[in-house]
Amino acid sequence: MDAHSRGRADEIDPADQWVLNPQTGNYELRLDHSAGQSQPQAPSGPRRSTVPAPTSRDTSADPSVDSPAEAPVPGQRRRRVSEPGGGRDKESPASRRKRKQGASRKKKVLLWTGGTMAFILVGGATGAYLLYNKLDGNIDVVDPVGPKSQGFRKGEAFNILIIGTDKRTGEGNSGYGDNNSPGHADTTILFHVSKDRTNATALSIPRDLMTTIPECQTRQPDGRILTIPGQRQARFNVSLGQDGRDPGCTMRTVKELTGLTVDHFMMVDFNAVKELTTAVGGVKVCVEKAVDDPKSHLKLPAGESVIEGEKALAFVRTRSSFGNKSDLDRIKVQQQFLGSMIRQMKSNETLTSPTKLYDLAEAATDALTVDKGIGSLGKLQDLAGELSGIDTKNIAFATLPVIDNPDEPKPITVVPHPTQAPQLFAAMQADTSLTEVKKKQQDAKNAQAQAQAKLLQGARAEAVDVRVDVFNGSGIQGAAQSTINWLQNEEGVTRSTNKSNAPEKAAKTTLTYAPNQADQARKLADMMGLAATALKPGTQDAGVREPMTLVLGADFKGAGVPINGPVKAPDVEKVQADKQVCAK
Repeated sequence: MDAHSRGRADEIDPADQWVLNPQTGNYELRLDHSAGQSQPQAPSGPRRSTVPAPTSRDTSADPSVDSPAEAPVPGQRRRRVSEPGGGRDKESPASRRKRKQGASRKKKVLLWTGGTMAFILVGGATGAYLLYNKLDGNIDVVDPVGPKSQGFRKGEAFNILIIGTDKRTGEGNSGYGDNNSPGHADTTILFHVSKDRTNATALSIPRDLMTTIPECQTRQPDGRILTIPGQRQARFNVSLGQDGRDPGCTMRTVKELTGLTVDHFMMVDFNAVKELTTAVGGVKVCVEKAVDDPKSHLKLPAGESVIEGEKALAFVRTRSSFGNKSDLDRIKVQQQFLGSMIRQMKSNETLTSPTKLYDLAEAATDALTVDKGIGSLGKLQDLAGELSGIDTKNIAFATLPVIDNPDEPKPITVVPHPTQAPQLFAAMQADTSLTEVKKKQQDAKNAQAQAQAKLLQGARAEAVDVRVDVFNGSGIQGAAQSTINWLQNEEGVTRSTNKSNAPEKAAKTTLTYAPNQADQARKLADMMGLAATALKPGTQDAGVREPMTLVLGADFKGAGVPINGPVKAPDVEKVQADKQVCAK
């Protein structure tokens, strides 16, 4: 559909010529803006892949038209040139290439994947645009070896892994550092969707996290299955790309780390942030102080700015401008950026613009590599339907709690926080929201737990006076020591001792105490969320310095995670998608 050949090249974007016919409810191509509405056409096939064309069109010279009645979506991409007068200033291709070639090669660049998920979050509103055959062909599909997801089932939560790689594919991206990278998992977000579809948690996993990468299998181009050995104490980002690992290996690594099954993955290339931000007309960001970073070439005034393309990529890749210049601070900035992008994509300015919707769908599908379970536009629309009811105020971004790696004299890597990380994993496993969306329901559950606590009526000892020996009968390696660390460092139970493994595995956690230790038992039960049935009173009083006996059972979920009752969301730093935050 060449607007130039029709004599209408001036100021006409081909995507703007697709208009809604109120008589048919379909989008139709309108080349002559002065023409009236076309007559209704009876659909000859499913409306998922085609739209009726106006009867007044001359299709004899147009090879993209299958029949006089229906036409596939035009394959033209939008023109990226500046409009004379009033349009946003656009750099010429030559100046873009010059700037990219001067980019810093000293630091690896994180790929920001958030725009892809933001596109999915508003996908249901794009209607027919999501169903075009052309867009369906844009999507790359990888079929990881292993069990396949059952799809999106009502009443069940699900998890999608968003992976951004450092692979330098795409025009102009070879200048960003390691041009030979096979594509590591440099930006990773585990997106957990609640079973009632009212809220979601986006958990960022630092690329420099030291963890265990399990053995995994990959499917080779010739169909062979290659087994890649596991690796202990490895950086998380090498779970992809290194030794031929594919996204399925990263999915297994996340499950090993969090205990959460990953149902699907989405992986994007280096162009995603540039193309998506341009498609929506820019994303609003805020910085507390003016930024002039020679490494990422980012220049911004203090306060709010609207950025897109190369400047948006510079914003999410810079380390030198915010916080203590670490990757963890860069993750915070990226989370703020993604929240702003989601708000822009859900805004009326975007949803009411056919041009922006088409550009957004084209850019997102062009950037996507997904697993076979969501490897078509129809399946992505099913996913969009599952997510369409989530309000931005109920989307929380959090970063995996970590500490400096104790095995390094000068730590450059991190390890999971021994108590906060298991608590966050347990909250996600229990489908506990990090936002206020379920506050009333949570309060009701807490009230029920408090009613149960009445069974433990009586005085409570001070934490410092609680004496307890901890045995590990849970079958989880290190459970006793992690519990001791939590009790001593966060709860003040300094007189607690790790007694290593119990004589045998225990199905339930139990606390055995003497009658004169009842106040200590109640205090410890409060801390650990123990039900009255877990307390085992003895018949004889204990000595002044004699400890109680705590045996961790198979119901142990992590240090600081209640054994019984509701799992409370841990107090971790988070960003909410509906709030504008200025990067510090």
